[in-house]
Amino acid sequence: MKAYELMLLLTPTLDEEARTDVLDKVQTLITSEKGTVDNVDSWGKRKLAYEIGDVTDGDYVVVDFHADPSTIAEIDRVLRITDPVVRFMIVRRDDRE
Repeated sequence: MKAYELMLLLTPTLDEEARTDVLDKVQTLITSEKGTVDNVDSWGKRKLAYEIGDVTDGDYVVVDFHADPSTIAEIDRVLRITDPVVRFMIVRRDDRE
């Protein structure tokens, strides 16, 4: 298992229930492929440096997890089609192996 960090930029207009649903979906994806979620860090709503599709604020969430490299492709696919996700980035963390 490799260590990864996922940064999510969610639509700021989401209510708490919808936000929780998106985070639960991500955690379920990771754990269903025998991965482990190490930490979920919510940074809250922040102003974006530039506008993305009429969105000027974003709700940032960072998820640290361990998973097989094959799981990353599935997470990428699901997040691309999830409407509340404005942007995301998955980075492999060699320092946390």
